[in-house]
Amino acid sequence: MSLQIENQQLQTVHIVPLTAFDQNDQINAEVQSAHTAKLYEAGMRVFLPGAGTSEFHSLLPEEIIELVKITREVAGPDALIFAPIGYQVGVACQTAIDSMKAGATGIMFMPFAHPYMSDRGAEEYYLSVMDAADCPTLYYKKSDIPSDSLLLKLAADKRSIGVKYSVNQMHQFRTTVNADQDGLEWICGSAERFAPYYMLAGSGGFTSGAGNLCPHLSLAMHAAFASGEFERGMQIQQLILPIEDYRARAGDSFNISMLKYAITLTGVDFGPPRPPQRTLTAEQEKEIRQLMEPILEAEEEFAQQKSPV
Repeated sequence: MSLQIENQQLQTVHIVPLTAFDQNDQINAEVQSAHTAKLYEAGMRVFLPGAGTSEFHSLLPEEIIELVKITREVAGPDALIFAPIGYQVGVACQTAIDSMKAGATGIMFMPFAHPYMSDRGAEEYYLSVMDAADCPTLYYKKSDIPSDSLLLKLAADKRSIGVKYSVNQMHQFRTTVNADQDGLEWICGSAERFAPYYMLAGSGGFTSGAGNLCPHLSLAMHAAFASGEFERGMQIQQLILPIEDYRARAGDSFNISMLKYAITLTGVDFGPPRPPQRTLTAEQEKEIRQLMEPILEAEEEFAQQKSPV
C-alpha cells in the first residue's frame, strides 16, 4: 500500500451520493455523473458511492464498481473515494480489488448483515479483505460488532485510517477516541443531526445524505464547527434538520425515499428507490415539498455567497 492519507483530508463532509436509476432500473450514468460533478463543484472531496444512502444493500458488486468509476472520472484525482464492502468474504475481496482498479482510494467496511457475529469473526473477515486489496481502510460501526476494543486493536494496522462511528453514545465515543494511540480519524457516521456533538467529542468530520440536496449548507455547517463558530454551526444545522428529522421517521425507513423524492424538486430524476425501500404517499410527498422550499432557498443563498463576484 503506497498511498498515504493525512487525517486532515478526512476532516470534512463525507458525502454518500444518491444512486441514479433509469427507466430500466439500470444505473443512469449521465445523471450520476452530473450529480457528482455538482457535489464536487460545491466543495465535496470525500465520496462514499454505493454506501448506505446509495442503496448498498440493493446494488450488485458490479454496480458498486461502476459508481466508483463514475465518481473518479468526474471528481478527479484529488477526491477521496471509498468503496463500500460487505456480504460474503469472497465477494467482498473481489469487490475491493475491482474497486481499487476502478479508481477507489480505499474501502469502507459496511455494517455486518450476517447473524451470529463476534469480534473474532469480524477481525478475520476484515483482515482477509484487507490482505486481498491492501489499501486504506475505513470501518463502519453501527452496532456492538465491531467492538471499540477491536477497532482500537485494528488501529495499529497501517492500512486502517478511520472509523465511521454511528452508535450515538457520546461518552462511549469520547472514551474510545481518547484511548486511540495510533491516530485513527474518528468520523461521525450519523450525519448532520449528531455531527455537532461528535465534533465536540473528537470527530473531525461527518457523513451526509442531506448534502445531496444542500451541499453548500452541509459544508458550511462543518466549516463553522471546525473553526469554533458553534452558534453559527447550530444555526445552519437548524436549516438542515427538517431533512434529517423526516428521514429518521419510522425507524429511519424514510432515509432514502425522502431524498430520492426531494431531489426531483431540483429538476433531476434519480428514479425510485429499489425495493424494499418504502414508497411515499401523496401526502408525504406534499410534506416534503413544503419542508424543502426554505432549505432550497437557503442552499441557493449559500451557493451564491461562495461564488466569486
